[in-house]
Amino acid sequence: MAQSAVSTVLGTVGSLAVQETTFLCAVNLEVGLLKDELMRLKAYLKDVDSKWRSGNARVAVLVSQIRDAAYEAQNIIEAADHMAKRNRLKKGFMGAISRYARLPTDLVALRKIGVEIQHVRRKLNEIFASAEKLNINLDNNVLVEDESPQDDGPIHQNSEDDVVMVGFEDEHEEIVDKLVDNDYLLSVVSIVAMGGAGKTTLARKVYTSSRVKEHFDTLAWVTVSQKFKGVDLLKDIMKQITGHKDESVDQMKEYEVGKNIMKQITGHKDESVDQMKEYEVGKKINEFLSQKRYLVVLDDVWETDTWEKLNRTIKVFPDETNSSRVLLTTRKEDVANHVQMPTHVHHLKKLDEEKSWDLFSSKALPPYKRYAIRDVDEFEKLGRKLAKKCDGLPLALGVLGGYLSKNLNAQIWSDILSDWPATKDGQMMSVILARSYKDLPNHHLRSCLLYFAAFPEDYEIHVPHLIELWIAESFIPDTPNHTLEETARSYVIELAQRSLVQVVDRSTTHGWIDRIRIHDILHDWCIQEARQDVFLDTSNKTVDQAGASSSSSDNLISYRFSFQTSSYQILPATPNVRSLLGFKLSSVSLPKLRFLRVLCIEDSTLKDFSSVIGRCIHLRLLRLRYCEGVALPSSIGKLLYLQTIDLRGTILESVVPNSLWDIPTLRHVYLRNCFFSPPPPARSVRLQPKELQSFALLLDPVGTDFRCHDMMIFLGQLNQLTTFCLFMHPNIPAEVLNIFANMPHLVDISLGQFDVLDKLPAEFPQSVRSLFLSADVIKQDPMPILEKLPCLVVLRLWGYKGQTMCCSSQGFPRLQELLLGSFSTEVWRMEEGAMPKLSHLTLQSCKKISKLPVGLLHLPSLDHLELAFMTQISEDDITLNELRRKGCEVYIHIRSLGIVNLPHLMSTLCLLQICGAR
Repeated sequence: MAQSAVSTVLGTVGSLAVQETTFLCAVNLEVGLLKDELMRLKAYLKDVDSKWRSGNARVAVLVSQIRDAAYEAQNIIEAADHMAKRNRLKKGFMGAISRYARLPTDLVALRKIGVEIQHVRRKLNEIFASAEKLNINLDNNVLVEDESPQDDGPIHQNSEDDVVMVGFEDEHEEIVDKLVDNDYLLSVVSIVAMGGAGKTTLARKVYTSSRVKEHFDTLAWVTVSQKFKGVDLLKDIMKQITGHKDESVDQMKEYEVGKNIMKQITGHKDESVDQMKEYEVGKKINEFLSQKRYLVVLDDVWETDTWEKLNRTIKVFPDETNSSRVLLTTRKEDVANHVQMPTHVHHLKKLDEEKSWDLFSSKALPPYKRYAIRDVDEFEKLGRKLAKKCDGLPLALGVLGGYLSKNLNAQIWSDILSDWPATKDGQMMSVILARSYKDLPNHHLRSCLLYFAAFPEDYEIHVPHLIELWIAESFIPDTPNHTLEETARSYVIELAQRSLVQVVDRSTTHGWIDRIRIHDILHDWCIQEARQDVFLDTSNKTVDQAGASSSSSDNLISYRFSFQTSSYQILPATPNVRSLLGFKLSSVSLPKLRFLRVLCIEDSTLKDFSSVIGRCIHLRLLRLRYCEGVALPSSIGKLLYLQTIDLRGTILESVVPNSLWDIPTLRHVYLRNCFFSPPPPARSVRLQPKELQSFALLLDPVGTDFRCHDMMIFLGQLNQLTTFCLFMHPNIPAEVLNIFANMPHLVDISLGQFDVLDKLPAEFPQSVRSLFLSADVIKQDPMPILEKLPCLVVLRLWGYKGQTMCCSSQGFPRLQELLLGSFSTEVWRMEEGAMPKLSHLTLQSCKKISKLPVGLLHLPSLDHLELAFMTQISEDDITLNELRRKGCEVYIHIRSLGIVNLPHLMSTLCLLQICGAR
């Protein structure tokens, strides 16, 4: 990945202000010369990388030297640039001196920078000399790869990798039938097949099917994998079953429900679960599942004794003779047959030739490409032979088909067929993956793919979070007429088209891919390739095994590390580490990370965080989600390159320092349950983050020095926002609505909870696509205002208490999803022509709507209606039955929870989900 390293450095150097300031004086010349040397080096790297992959050991050493020199150059140049930025931000008398003169400390630092630059240049000269000795092509006319992939067609998956379901429709129905049959005993349905055959995808289709959701009271899904702890799986199951459906709180008193909701609002972990011993968790699960019909999915089980390990201290899963089920997926038949209860083993067959061709052709020759192919018959003839070679494995068919769709050349197809390796299935899959990886259009995209090695196996990845990571890592190049986020999304589309990622979900609001995962076979391949390329190293060792990282070579040290479910006391990492990711780390201390650019840690407890973070001046992304032991020091303001700070789910042990808002590069800020006090007006007018795009704040101001007026001034400065989420307990000041007049770029708005709103503002930003708004009381009909928003796609609204509501014939031209909660409307008039694209309508706790409006029958796109706690609407409702007759799916949840303020609690949970809570 030397080419990626040098290109990253060059892109960063080009964006720095180091050459625009007279402060750095003679260092400017040195920086310019260094940049020229790096440009010269970049032209050689294509030949270098090809020789490295051919196994030339001497070239491997050279590539390591190139990468080291490039990163060292970036560190030096950024240190100089940081000095200039820091002095420009200084206030008062010393600030004036530092801007127009050179302090002794600065002169020393500048001299050191100059010496370091000369040192790196000497290294580069030695690299050029070594390249000549190794006969590496030094032709400066080497072609440079395209910077971005070309999106040459749409993605047709609407949910988790639909194309993989080709050929499995009958098996899907068979497994669902077995799960919902009338056999009253607790039993197991096992799906058995080799890796890449589609077990997990099929199981998820079953798990999310409407028949299964309606049949079972409670559902839970856990991935077992090869390394697991029984107590962790049980805790995961308990958290899911106690929060999966509304029925889970049927037995609770109002106080208990409110307490649990507030834990989610404030980010508190459920201590009663996290601190339980295995026996206690098992007992609680057993008690909760008693008298309930449940489905538990155990995905990717490897060992025959897994069931015994889960039930070793107590019988966790009761048999209430109510048709409860366990769904299990495994590669081993003896695992499926070992469970001591009635078992149905479903052997997932490989696809036959015709079904293999259906799947392969849907990827390699999709309809939108066929029309441009002159000789389709020739491609079909070759394609059928290639599909047969994949031996009926959906993963191989999908990835190879995705690769060939980008190479519609008959000679390429023929060459692959003639050179097909005579290997076993696992080796065949590695060859296919390597071919698709090398075919990616640029090294940026190859870096993005290998980066999946940083995540735990079976981890569901939220694409906006992934994009923030990619940008912080400088994997995303500047592309004319496109933002970095747009280019990154095109990368996600490219990987999905090649079946290198599985699409889990799409955003209704925007239409883009929202959540993805990668197959465990591809995950293993990425880990191996990332280590071989010294791109990223992973570790999931326990504390007893802690020590040196399992790098591919003792002489080649990765600059990125991912620690997963480890128990390190102090994370082992080299001083030059640039990226550090951690998942479920217990009681860890961060080492001194002077050159860190990405810190992403989840579900962990940190020690001495505040004493380390202020020195990480190169940091781009700080994501600490559901962590403990976190306090932000005032030195956070020194991180002048910070783009993203994400603390959702983390309870801060300090006030958010005002110095955070001095950072000029901030793009995304997510704060939850923090001691936040807005900067005073004198400071607000000097706010630096003019590029801030996303701001989410979930705040309980009780006990803090909260100043509403200062908050309004502060928010008014953030006029470049596209995403704004604000939750305050108990209520948001109504004045917040006035800030929208100064936010013309807003796309996503989430606000809750207001007390009383007389009316909504006359104008919302015309760019809004998603709006969530919750209030105890909205007095005036909001529809005449909201229906005029030309881009609105998703609307979730709570609290209108007027008697009538009217949607006009031209209203809501693009609305697709509508939720109305806690409405007291007696008359709902819907004129013909309103909401022409509405597909999903949900009504919750709208007690005075006794019958559905006839206008719903005029909605041409409505195919999903959900009624929750709407007991006053009869099953014989004329409009309801007519909708069913027209094919609209209707879901009715009629059970009452007996909670006084249920609408408030439900809207709060909805808002938490929108703002990134679990």
